[in-house]
Order: sequence, then C-alpha cells, then structure tokens
Amino acid sequence: MTTVTAREAATALFEQLLSGAPPDELAERFDENVDWFIPGDTSVVPWIGRKTGRAGVAEFYTQLAQGAKAEDFTIEAIVGDGDRCVVLGSLRTKVLATGRDIDTDFAFDIEVRNGFITRYRMFEDTLAVAAACKSRAN
Repeated sequence: MTTVTAREAATALFEQLLSGAPPDELAERFDENVDWFIPGDTSVVPWIGRKTGRAGVAEFYTQLAQGAKAEDFTIEAIVGDGDRCVVLGSLRTKVLATGRDIDTDFAFDIEVRNGFITRYRMFEDTLAVAAACKSRAN
C-alpha cells in the first residue's frame, strides 16, 4: 500500500485545480468529513467560510469560479511532509462582480489520512479579499 503524503496530496490538488478540473473532481481528493475553513467575511465573500463534506468542497470551487477569475497563483514553498504540510505562495484574482483585484500572500494548512485531505485551511489577507468584493457603494 502506498502512503500519500500531505505534500503529494497538496501538489496533486493544485495541479488539478490549475488544469481546470471541475469542482466535483476536485472534491474527490477530500475526505467526506474534511475539516475545511477559510476565515473571512462570509456576508461579502460567498465562497469562504466553513464547508462540510465533498459537497461543500464542490460548492466552494463552484462559487469561486462564479465569483472570481484567477490571474496568478504561485506556490513558493511546501513545508512539511508526512501527514501535514503548509503551502506558501501568492495569488492575484479578479472579482467578477466588481472588477477589482485581490492581491495577497497565502498559506494553506493541509492534512491527509488514507490518501484524502482531512484538514484544509487557507489564510490570506481577508481585509483585501472583502474590500475587492464590496461594491463601490458599500
């Protein structure tokens, strides 16, 4: 039996994401009981927050695609191995409703068990994300 490390799981996920895989395929990489959380203002940014199960993961990727377009996603380092790693990098994303860009560094905290991602946290500049998503009237 081959053990999938967190580094391998993270690398495969982001390669699949950047290749344009559909949300349901991306969700298959996650455990049904994944502990998923991206902090931020969910009243302004619909795709963030806590998600439950593979359906929640697919919902995240669907909402993200409906609300934003990735313009740059750069992984600078993956730290750790075994069942947990941290992915460091930066991204630039255009919010479709406002035309504004989100420019932020990020850190993902990823844990795997039995080949599936069981913990997924994304840390980014939540203030910049919310500001880019708000209409000028807000």
